[in-house]
Amino acid sequence: MVDKTVLAGKLAAIRDAVDRIRAVLPASPESFVADRTAREVVTLNLFLALQESIALATHWLADEGRDVPRTHGEVFAALADRSVIDRELAGRLKAAAGLRNLIAHQYGVIDFRRIFEIARTDVQDLLAFCQQLAVRAGIGS
Repeated sequence: MVDKTVLAGKLAAIRDAVDRIRAVLPASPESFVADRTAREVVTLNLFLALQESIALATHWLADEGRDVPRTHGEVFAALADRSVIDRELAGRLKAAAGLRNLIAHQYGVIDFRRIFEIARTDVQDLLAFCQQLAVRAGIGS
């Protein structure tokens, strides 16, 4: 079983990163692209939230004595296979893991309009991930 202290800490880190994204995200993609500070804060916090989600998924599997998949995206499918998170969410998080890799390794070619759309609409998946893990671990929401 996953260590509830580790789980709570990682869930708090993910939620905090999402809160930071929402706090600085401008209303329009044009404003976002023009605002270097907003781009940097959003991109960094998106990266951190994704990294913590991957780390948490990996930790969960390891604590259950399961083999950890080789790719970041597959850890979410492995959690879905064990009914820890739902399959649709796992699919979206697998795609998000690819974004994490893009941010980590190709910063110069990031499409900030796409980052804006993800920050505006898709960060809810990170919160859903937190919610499903918290419920599964019996620590509330």
